Amino acid sequence: VQLQASGGGLVQAGGSLRLSCAASGGTFSSYSGGWFRQVPGKERELVAAISSRGSTYYADSVKGRFTISRDNSKNTVYLQMNSLKPEDTAVYYCAAKNYWYESRYLYWGQGTLVTVSS
Repeated sequence: VQLQASGGGLVQAGGSLRLSCAASGGTFSSYSGGWFRQVPGKERELVAAISSRGSTYYADSVKGRFTISRDNSKNTVYLQMNSLKPEDTAVYYCAAKNYWYESRYLYWGQGTLVTVSS
């Protein structure tokens, strides 16, 4: 599976962005997808995840502000980010794994930079 992330950019605090992760080369509907983010000097953290059946997970820091969704007809996972804060500034990566219960993501897209100005 190849993943292509897009949608990053510069936004003011309180604004919104939607990230997209387009998949190719596999039966995407069977995979679980996730969005991670990383800032320099810190470990990559899982922000949100969605199972093949639509179950979701959110990190506490983004609950109520971010929404992960998927459109299997378009082989795409989205991350809608609202009420953005400067601390959301990071490179965001999309990833996929075969099974929801697995901890390790096998497939990774390139990062897309999100910058939130105060």
